[in-house]
Formats: sequence, C-alpha cells, structure tokens
Amino acid sequence: MAEHGVAGRSVAEVRETLERLDAAVTAVQRDYGDTLGVRRLLSDIRRIAEDLAELGEPQPGHRPAAPTLEEIPDTPYDRSMWADADDEGFGAPDRRAP
Repeated sequence: MAEHGVAGRSVAEVRETLERLDAAVTAVQRDYGDTLGVRRLLSDIRRIAEDLAELGEPQPGHRPAAPTLEEIPDTPYDRSMWADADDEGFGAPDRRAP
C-alpha cells in the first residue's frame, strides 16, 4: 500500500504543476491572444492531463527501477582506438581550414 501512496504523491505533484502551467499559459494567452502557439500549448496541457488521468494505479508489486550506474575506468584508452578519427571541431590532423 505504501507504494500507491508514493505514486499518489508524485501524481499529485504533476497535477499541481500542470495546474500552474495552465495558469501561466492562460496569462500568456492574455498577452498574445488566440495564436496558433498558444492553442498548441493549451492543447498539450489538456493532453498531458488526460494522459495523467489514464495512468491509474501502478501495477501491483511494481518497484521503481534503481538507476544503473556504469563505471568508467580511469585507465587510458588504447590509442589505436582513435586511429583515423577526426578531432571534433578541427577535422583530420593532416588537413588545414581554408
């Protein structure tokens, strides 16, 4: 049951944020009028609200996945791995910019 409580809090936070976003876009609408951009923003907010409502409860026994960290070794890379590679922004080492 505690899992649903945590999920409920996160969904409530999204709803509150969405309500603030809706209010902010409504203020923009007053400044810009009924433009295509404003209509799209309002449509996006409605779509997100509908998607949020469709979520329902999390699957029973669902546990959020812990982020996986990939360890990158401190040892230098094999220099042959970079053979024939261009230096980013500089091009190949044997060429010059025009």
